[in-house]
Amino acid sequence: MTLLQYALAGLGAFAAGMVNAMAGGGTLITFPLLTAFGLPAVVANVTNTVALCPGYFGATYAQRDLLKKQIKRLWVLVPAGLLGGLGGAFLLLHTGERLFKGLVPWLILLASLLLAVGEPLKKWLKRKSTEGEVNKQEKIFAVLPVGLAAAYGGYFGAGLSVIVLAVLGLFYNDSLTRLNALKQAIALSANVAAAAVFLFSGQVLWGVALVMMISALAGGAAGGKLASKVNASVLRWMVVGIGLVVALLYFIK
Repeated sequence: MTLLQYALAGLGAFAAGMVNAMAGGGTLITFPLLTAFGLPAVVANVTNTVALCPGYFGATYAQRDLLKKQIKRLWVLVPAGLLGGLGGAFLLLHTGERLFKGLVPWLILLASLLLAVGEPLKKWLKRKSTEGEVNKQEKIFAVLPVGLAAAYGGYFGAGLSVIVLAVLGLFYNDSLTRLNALKQAIALSANVAAAAVFLFSGQVLWGVALVMMISALAGGAAGGKLASKVNASVLRWMVVGIGLVVALLYFIK
């Protein structure tokens, strides 16, 4: 990669960090950018997952107080997230470049659509949480769908938060704030598990990954400060638009 490409990757990761902090969907920026540099699809996805993984730590740490009150749920769902992330990562590494490249436009299209339904989903969860008291009973049946969602996250990642939040909303009658914190912990576990597999895959481009890690952390910090000043809905639809255009370009290509 050239110096210009490193700089563009850093800018893309900074933008992705900001987008993830405010609306989600940062992978729809960085993954297409890496493939545009000529990186094989699997290498780009592996590198992108490792590079953006630290951003999930910040999001989860910021909501640690809410998570302390959901320890029982964490003991049940975080292992499901870890196992799902591991499974998705191993599946990606055994998919093969040709097959994964053929799936890329469909995955980007799916991620864009998931991001588009994120806001209606949150509104539904808010209404649902006010219809009755918080259900204290732990739902063991949530383990399988959470694990499947995490497997998707380990395989590609974009849109994972929306899927996990939807699953939690179906199984837990709780406030959106608490479910969102739980979602962050599950997404973190899935991405950490996938990144741990990718670290030993020999397919991580460490130079660009390190640049993107630093930039994504800076972008996440900036996004956290701007979150109250920027219309997240407008930003989300901009990312959805980018994803749809990128998916169309991949289909044409």
